[in-house]
Amino acid sequence: MREPRRLDEIAVLVGGVLAGDGSVLVTGVAGLREAGPGDLTFAAGPRNLPDLEKTRASAAIVPMEVEAFSIPVIRVENPYFALAKVLGVMYDRPRGPGFVSDRAVLGRGVRLGRDAQIHPHVFVGDETEIGDRAVLYPGVYVGERCYVGNDAVLYPNATLREDVSVGARAIIHAGAVLGADGFGFVEEAGRHRKIPQIGRVVIEDDVEIGANVCIDRATLGKTVVRRGTKIDNLVQIAHNVTIGEDCLIVAQVGISGSVEIGNRVTLAGQAGVAGHLKIGDRAIVGAQSGVTKSIPADSRVTGFPPVPHGEWLRAQASIPKIPEMRKRIAELEERVRVLERALGKE
Repeated sequence: MREPRRLDEIAVLVGGVLAGDGSVLVTGVAGLREAGPGDLTFAAGPRNLPDLEKTRASAAIVPMEVEAFSIPVIRVENPYFALAKVLGVMYDRPRGPGFVSDRAVLGRGVRLGRDAQIHPHVFVGDETEIGDRAVLYPGVYVGERCYVGNDAVLYPNATLREDVSVGARAIIHAGAVLGADGFGFVEEAGRHRKIPQIGRVVIEDDVEIGANVCIDRATLGKTVVRRGTKIDNLVQIAHNVTIGEDCLIVAQVGISGSVEIGNRVTLAGQAGVAGHLKIGDRAIVGAQSGVTKSIPADSRVTGFPPVPHGEWLRAQASIPKIPEMRKRIAELEERVRVLERALGKE
């Protein structure tokens, strides 16, 4: 953590309205229940206010509608965003000067940018370019003809196979594999024959890729993740997929080959998308959904096959009632049989 900061300085940093003593010195950031003296905490909304009443924190970030409190507060429009700014300033790890470990291996024609950090046991292949201030942590493998942009960070044991491009400020977490062969086979004489995968992977600026994510290279052409998209841990993205800008791809999602995903799309946890489909801009696909047809822009769907989210909620709400409904239907059927028998005797 960096040096403590006055509360009025933090208010300026987050663009908030200070209510209370601005000279309070903030030495840390903690949750409402864990915070103690010197800590800054935050309340995301009205539901957090009871916990805010009991907190031991010295100050808090609160929604704009909170006028004042027993402790000094900073009122903001978006408490989560304000918290992100504070954490970024108070807990950011300075990168320091560049270096190349004598236990790293650099191939022929490698170009290193200014203040790049190459840690021990990193391998960088021939004709690869590493940008300014990029950081490659221990165990990173970067293959031939790759590009790693300025300020990008590759955490331990991340792998970039050949011909992979990673944009500026991208973050690749531990164990991610970019550029493995796409799952391409053709059946011939009863056997599965491999189709050589000769395409690339292109990761644009400000993308974050979680731990143990796999993004396959294209069979031909490119697999692309566009600017600002965030990918959670344990996601599989197949060959020739294109993912648009500012998407959220949550843990354990699987995306089959040649899928086209628009901008600002959300795929919730464990959703699966069949191959060659299109998902339109701003669509939201609920958790554990199985997408078997293209999804229009601005849709919100859930289930397998996906239906509008409201319909899915109503269907889920009726599931606990099914035993009683079956019993009621059986009773009605028996009453109908009794009536039919009675009518037959008349």
